[in-house]
Amino acid sequence: MQNWQTHEVTNQTPPLTDWNLFTTDPVLQAATEREGAGWAHAWLTQAGAELGQATAFEHARLANQFTPVFKPFDSIGNRIDQVEFHPSWHQLLQGIANRGLHTGPWADPKPGAHVARAVAYVMQAQVEAGSLCPTTMTYGAIPALAKGPAAVQAWLPTLFSKEYDARDLPFAQKRGGLIGMGMTEKQGGSDVRTNTTTAQSIGQGEYLITGHKWFFSAPMCDAHLVLAQAAGGLSCFFVPRWQPDGSKNPIHIQRLKDKVGNRANSSSEVEFHQAWGLLLGEEGRGIPTILEMGTYTRLDCVIGTAGGMRQALVQALHHARHRKTFGQRLIDLPLMKNVLADMALEVEAAVTLGIRMARAFDAQTDEAETLFRRLTTPAAKYWVCKRGPEFAAEAMEVLGGNGYVEDGLLGRLYREMPLNSIWEGSGNIMCLDVLRALSKSPRTVEVLQAEWALAVGRHPAFDRFLSQLQHQLRDAATLETRARRITQDLALALQGSLLLQHAPEAIADAFCRSRLGGEWGEHFGTLPADVDFDGILARAWQ
Repeated sequence: MQNWQTHEVTNQTPPLTDWNLFTTDPVLQAATEREGAGWAHAWLTQAGAELGQATAFEHARLANQFTPVFKPFDSIGNRIDQVEFHPSWHQLLQGIANRGLHTGPWADPKPGAHVARAVAYVMQAQVEAGSLCPTTMTYGAIPALAKGPAAVQAWLPTLFSKEYDARDLPFAQKRGGLIGMGMTEKQGGSDVRTNTTTAQSIGQGEYLITGHKWFFSAPMCDAHLVLAQAAGGLSCFFVPRWQPDGSKNPIHIQRLKDKVGNRANSSSEVEFHQAWGLLLGEEGRGIPTILEMGTYTRLDCVIGTAGGMRQALVQALHHARHRKTFGQRLIDLPLMKNVLADMALEVEAAVTLGIRMARAFDAQTDEAETLFRRLTTPAAKYWVCKRGPEFAAEAMEVLGGNGYVEDGLLGRLYREMPLNSIWEGSGNIMCLDVLRALSKSPRTVEVLQAEWALAVGRHPAFDRFLSQLQHQLRDAATLETRARRITQDLALALQGSLLLQHAPEAIADAFCRSRLGGEWGEHFGTLPADVDFDGILARAWQ
C-alpha cells in the first residue's frame, strides 16, 4: 500500500477544536461587564467552554446534514403532521434550554438579564443558527403571552422551564415548550394587512381560524402566534398544536421549505381548517401585538449575525496563523493583515452595538431607553445583517478553496447570513421602521443626540460624519427615498460613538477613519496604511 502514497500532507491548517468562545473574546467580555451583566461572568465562561467543544460543532454539522423530514401520517394512516429531526437537533435545543436562551430573562428577571442572554446568544450563534429560530420566537413571544388571557398565561411556568421536551403532546403533559409564529401569506409577504386567513369568534375570546400561511416557522413548536382577519380587523391569535380537549388542532402542514440555509430548522407551509385559537390583545390590533414580538426577534437577528461573523473571523484568523505562503505565515503578510484587521473592526462594531442594544431591553420602563430600542433595533438589523454575507464571503476567501468546501464551517455560515436580513422584515421594511420611529416622537432624536454627545470631540471624522447625518435628518422632503442611506449612517454613527467611548484608541481610530472618514474602499482590506494592524489583530482573538 506504500506505493499508493504520492505525497506528504504539509502546510495544512489543523482543525480548530475545544476552545472557550467567551474567554478568547475580549470584546464580548468587556461588553458583558460594561452593559451590566458582570455577575454572569462565571456562567458565560462555562457556556463558552461547552459551546467551543468539538462535540457541539459536530452536533451542528449533523443537524444540518440530516435535515428535518415531514411525516404527515403514521403507519396506519392517521394524520399526525409531525417533523422528524436528527438527534443532534434535540441535543442543540436541550443546550439552549439549559442556558435559558429561550425565556431566561423573563423567568429570572434581574438587572443585566437580557445582556447576559445576548452574550450567550452571540456564542450559540457561532455553533448553529437553525436551532435559534424557535429559541428567538419563544423569547419574543413572552411579553405578548404575559398580557394574554388566563389560559395563555398558564403556559408561562412551563415555557420558563430549562428542560427541552421534544414530545408531541398536549401542553399540560409537557416539561418544557417552545413558541413559533405565522404571519406571512402567499399574496402579501411583508404586507400582512393583505392576509386573507379568517378568524370566526365562538365566544369567550375563542376563535376558529381558516386559511393558510406561506411561512410557518418551526411547526413542531407547541403553539404559534398567528395573524388572521377577525370582524374587527387583522388580529393576533394564540394557536396551540393541541386543543383543550386533547385532540390535535387542525393545522395541516403542506410541505417543508427547501431553504438556502438554516437547513437544520423546519420552516413550513400550513393550512388551518377551523383551528382553535385565543385572541391576544384586541381585535384589529394584531400588528402592534405581534410587532412587540418582532422587536425582540430583530435584536436576535443582530446578535445572531454578529455571532456568525465572529465565528467566521475566528476561522480566518486560525487559518492565517498556521498557513504559510511565500515563506511567511499568512497573518504576517501586510495585505492579509489589512484584510483581517478590517474584519476584526467589523465584528467589534457589530458586537458592541448588539450588546448595547440588549442593555436597552433590560430598561423596560425607561423612556429614553425605550425610544433608543425602537429606533436602533431596525437600524442595526438593517446594517449589521447587510454586512454578514459579504463578511462570510471574505472569510471564505481567506481560506481559499478550503473555505469553499463543506468540510469546514464557512459554507454553512455563508448560507445562514442572508436569512437575518430577510426574516422579521427585510431591508426596506427596516428603513421604513426607522423613519417611523423618528417621526413618532420628537424625543427620539434627542435620545440619539444624547447618545452621540458622549463621543463628540473625540475624533474629527466622527464629528464631521455626525454633522452631515444631522443635516440629512433635517431634509424631510426626500427622507423615504434616502431611507437606506440614513439608516446605514445612523447605525455607523452609533457604532462609531460606542467604539470611541469604549474601545482601544487603535480600534476607534481605524473605524472612524475608514467607515466614517472615507479612508476606505468599502471592501475588506482597504484600511489606511498607518493603522495599528498588529494591535487590532492582537485584540481580535486571544
